[in-house]
Amino acid sequence: MVEELDISTDNCVIEKEGSTLIVTLNRPEAKNAFSLGMLHGLYRAWRRLDEDDQLMCAILTANGNTFCAGMDLKAGPDDTPGRTAEIEETQRLVPNMHWQALLRDNRPNKPIILAVEGYALAGGTEILAGTDIRFGAEGSTYGVTEVARGLYPMAGASIRLPRQIPYCLAAEILITGRHVTATEALEWGLINRVVPNGQALAEAKKLAEEIGKTGPIALKAIMKSLRQLQADVSEEEAMLSSDKLAGPVFASEDAKEGMRAFKEKRAAKFMGR
Repeated sequence: MVEELDISTDNCVIEKEGSTLIVTLNRPEAKNAFSLGMLHGLYRAWRRLDEDDQLMCAILTANGNTFCAGMDLKAGPDDTPGRTAEIEETQRLVPNMHWQALLRDNRPNKPIILAVEGYALAGGTEILAGTDIRFGAEGSTYGVTEVARGLYPMAGASIRLPRQIPYCLAAEILITGRHVTATEALEWGLINRVVPNGQALAEAKKLAEEIGKTGPIALKAIMKSLRQLQADVSEEEAMLSSDKLAGPVFASEDAKEGMRAFKEKRAAKFMGR
């Protein structure tokens, strides 16, 4: 059963399906270019993902034949469409709301699966770099195109891409602004899988269902490791921090249930404690 949540906005539909949060960019008439309403919805979605213990992961996708064209260049950086009193109040309380929305700051400690159909350019590829597992349709296209417009990719792509794919390939994407095909994106490690056109969301849902069967305490600990203990942390320091993450997992009732279920050859019934 799919339930639309009251934190949705006109440009960002947020739904709950089982243990999965489905976040859909919904401005197809503008190629899903960012609006303040969209950013506000994304911000609220990621905070709900962190706060709701019933949620195990999220899927980020979009309506229409373009995933996301990034910043609304017609509006410009100082006139992002969709300003309301509610959004202004959120911005006052959370000055980096837009960076949290774009997964640059304060990423959730739960997995985010990306499902791309069509073009994911500029901010569309920048937000991609903040997700964890990525499905791209055969006809999908990627690129950090800011340099071609005399702009700088401020949502983190210039930092994250060289850490996620080979440096020389990240440099090519960032310096030339060229479009990258789905086949190239897969070969370069930018996405996990290429799927038939129209099937990205369906495949993402299959994976989300598998994630929903895992142990929530273990999942959160693994996500904290992925978020916090990467190349900028020494291996020795990272191992010590990893041990601290592992301790509460092995002490949990879920760990006992998981081992008991394996012994009894049945599916585990995790309770998150």
